[in-house]
Amino acid sequence: MAMPRAYAGHRLRCVLVFLCALCWASSSVRFVAGQAGQLSVDASPQTARKMPDKMFGIFFEEINHAGAGGLWAELVSNRGFEAGGPNTPSNIDPWFIIGNESSIIVGTDRTSCFERNPVALRMEVLCGSKGTNVCPSGGVGVYNPGYWGMNVERRKGYKVSLHIRSSDAVSLTVSLTSSDGLHKLASRTITGGKKQFADWTKIQFRLYSSQNNTNSRLQITTSKTGVVWLDQVSVMPSDTYMGHGFRKDLASMLANLKPQFLKFPGGNYAMGNYLRNAFHWGETVGPWEERPGHVNDAWGYWTDDGLGFFEFLQLAEDLGASPVWVVNDGASINEEVPTAIIASLVKDVVDGIEFARGGVNTTWGSVRAAMGHPQPFKLDYVSIGNQECWMLYYRGNYRKFYSAIKAAYPDINIISSCDKSTISASNPADLYDVHVYASSANMFSRTSMFDNTPRSGPKAIVSEYAVTGNDAGKGTLVAALAEAAFLVGLEKNSDVVEMASCAPLFVNDNDRKWSPDAIVFNSWQHYGCPNYWMLHFFKDSSGATFHPTTTQVSNYDQMVASAITWQSPKDKSTYLKIKVVNFGSKAVDLNITVTGLGSGIKSSGSKKTVLTSAAPLDENSFQQPEKVAPVSSPVADAKEQMGVSVSPYSLTSFDLLLEPSKHSTI
Repeated sequence: MAMPRAYAGHRLRCVLVFLCALCWASSSVRFVAGQAGQLSVDASPQTARKMPDKMFGIFFEEINHAGAGGLWAELVSNRGFEAGGPNTPSNIDPWFIIGNESSIIVGTDRTSCFERNPVALRMEVLCGSKGTNVCPSGGVGVYNPGYWGMNVERRKGYKVSLHIRSSDAVSLTVSLTSSDGLHKLASRTITGGKKQFADWTKIQFRLYSSQNNTNSRLQITTSKTGVVWLDQVSVMPSDTYMGHGFRKDLASMLANLKPQFLKFPGGNYAMGNYLRNAFHWGETVGPWEERPGHVNDAWGYWTDDGLGFFEFLQLAEDLGASPVWVVNDGASINEEVPTAIIASLVKDVVDGIEFARGGVNTTWGSVRAAMGHPQPFKLDYVSIGNQECWMLYYRGNYRKFYSAIKAAYPDINIISSCDKSTISASNPADLYDVHVYASSANMFSRTSMFDNTPRSGPKAIVSEYAVTGNDAGKGTLVAALAEAAFLVGLEKNSDVVEMASCAPLFVNDNDRKWSPDAIVFNSWQHYGCPNYWMLHFFKDSSGATFHPTTTQVSNYDQMVASAITWQSPKDKSTYLKIKVVNFGSKAVDLNITVTGLGSGIKSSGSKKTVLTSAAPLDENSFQQPEKVAPVSSPVADAKEQMGVSVSPYSLTSFDLLLEPSKHSTI
């Protein structure tokens, strides 16, 4: 994602927003008496319009430890000891030493067997099982707490992998323990003579925990004198989403949104503060032990790149979503490569597309096949950069990328960071990227943002939108309602808007670099913010049929609505979905009139779903994960004309079941 730029009057607006927040907080339950209104839906085929098949998707950025310590299920942080940098001895954070300096000396050196990961951990054990310097009970060694504690579940399997070298006989105990190390949950002792570990040796096994512990750690201990080297220490849950290494609960939350595309790996994360720390796709593929990892300097932490280019493509496939790759176009936050020397970066991107789409006999397609995916991934979208149109070399560099990609893969859709007004025959694009960050009131007003956009030419992908500011909090109801209104506007303008996704997607509660976010988690819990639940109201819109609506409520401009017809994939039933966003404090009694249907509405089988709460600034939390969540109920006696009540500060949908056979879709 891109950092919002400063704007005039920012301080004054912040004060106004804060005052509004105080008003809401002090009068959250003082809703104004209701009034009447009219909502008309024209469902005739003449005015209907098919919406884009990939209208709503998701955007993943490695921010807030969203991937490392989050969606990617690896439990060990800094598993390759590279986070401290290439110069040794180096910092091994977050690894800690078990034992004092009279019993063990721990450092790093550059003796690893991995060329791109030269740093290894060296443990010189000074104590032993007998003699004058006896090791403490349980031995000495190192432990890793993971990302704010490892969640270990009873009877679940954990695949342990590590590389060991020693010139002495080895006796190492690998354990999952409580956070203080006093209670062992599972352990395995590795033994071997001098010759067995004279060269680097990979050891793999599974541990099964005897109990649950949400704040566990991995520890490696010994009571045997000698020198032992360790490298690439990994603990992965055996039970991951689709067996591909993604944390099951978090990936399932994404799947439940039915996203039609996955944009990755991020905005600023793809750029880096400096190019050396940008996301270089080629260094994130192949065996995980051989990936060098890099500093995510945009958001301030190390990533081992276990969640790499291949894994993002795999995740998109697992979710049934189209991958949208954000490529580095030679720009970081602080640097830019001139167009005259951009050729090598252009070739690198074309090689990346070959990795995703090339046959098994191609140079990079063979690497993908060796990773277990001989069939090409369906990569059809490439986004050139992250809102850098204002930078000196962007347009010249963009044209180089565009020409090279189209020459090799003419069917790929290329997304420009420039706005629509700059796109022409000499500066072509298939889509153009739009980012929208605003207060809740401003976001609500942007429901008409694309009303006057020219209807010809490339369409927009609104790949980042979010309510920010005081009334956004950590994810408030009112922020979700404002975003819902904005999405209603995108549905209305889906002839000029092709795709949309919110940002950011995830936040580890221990590392809030950005708020609000759609999904909050820690090592063992998770919940959806109100805007996550809001997205469920739009998950049936992609590929649906849009119908025009008109809303009339006297002296009240805080309501917007949309209507679609969509077909259930389960039983092929067709529904007319009417969504109503009430962004104000008044309850509204709506008279809904539907005209032009090719078939009637069944009197039973329809439902009403409402997202609201007692106060507009209400948020969810680990203690109340569904304080603000959708509630569904059946609609009795549904028909083409009916009266309904719409609560203040609410998002309401009516899924009206249509009679079979006669209804026609576009």
